[in-house]
Amino acid sequence: MVARRQLIDAGATDADIRRWVRRRELRRVHTGVYVNHTGPLTWSNRAWAAVLFHWPAALTDESSVNRAGDVIHVAVDAARTPTPLPGVRAHQLVDLESRVQWHVGPPRVRLEDALLSMCGGARTRVDALALVSAACRRRVTTPGRLAAELERQPRLRHRRWLLSVLQDVTDGVQSVLEGTYRRRVERAHGLPRPDRQAHERTEDGIVYRDVRYSQYRLVIELDGRIGHEASRDKWDDQDRDLLVAGDDVMTLRLGWRHAESTACRTAGRLGRVLRNRGWLGKPRRCSPTCSVLGHLEPDAPQSVPRVSHPVTESR
Repeated sequence: MVARRQLIDAGATDADIRRWVRRRELRRVHTGVYVNHTGPLTWSNRAWAAVLFHWPAALTDESSVNRAGDVIHVAVDAARTPTPLPGVRAHQLVDLESRVQWHVGPPRVRLEDALLSMCGGARTRVDALALVSAACRRRVTTPGRLAAELERQPRLRHRRWLLSVLQDVTDGVQSVLEGTYRRRVERAHGLPRPDRQAHERTEDGIVYRDVRYSQYRLVIELDGRIGHEASRDKWDDQDRDLLVAGDDVMTLRLGWRHAESTACRTAGRLGRVLRNRGWLGKPRRCSPTCSVLGHLEPDAPQSVPRVSHPVTESR
């Protein structure tokens, strides 16, 4: 990929450029931007073309974080009015110069900055957390680095909630998730009060249970980890689940989506489990639109009509 200004700086003339295009040694992608082949454009070709057209510019959002996508996202200085291009979305950023890695190709907004920009545009807090988790799982960033970047962005949407989650994960605790579960799932729907952070002595040593219903032989583990779904910690958790299963104790693992986005459904399904294990109570609705009771009972099986058979008189 090459821009007209680069060719001119290298000593070419407009007549040279027209001749190269006529001979198909160059092909125009955007006004003043050319590629030196006639085949299909790769994603990298399209990304470079968008950056060169808007120069000075850099990749941002999904184009910076994932290096993929049908739309190329580029960032330009907030004082500029970008020219619309098909397949390209331009973002105006304040203080662009200090937020870009200019030495990489194509230049791109620093990953944590670009990722949090995507989080700010997410529809819900859980959607924003899913973006963060996916990036941490790929090991392209860490919760600590994202928390530090959030400190520098006071106006970002979902900022306060994301910051509390990231700081807790960095500190090795899950208090925000535990509080959300207790408030939105347990208390809002009248579930029985459990023991919290109860410790047990097992053959593997002392373990702590986030939520334990001893009377109903039910343990709930709240998993707020980010980016470690395939880690050794998860295997250790599965070992502990297997251990308590031998004592007829059921272990359920719940995460952010259960406590934040689908709290009513989670409460209804937990209520069903608790009732099957001896609880005599019943969850209550947290609001007029609450769907907890609709998830309390399993779908009724289709009734099979009885077929009456004629009686044959024996002779």
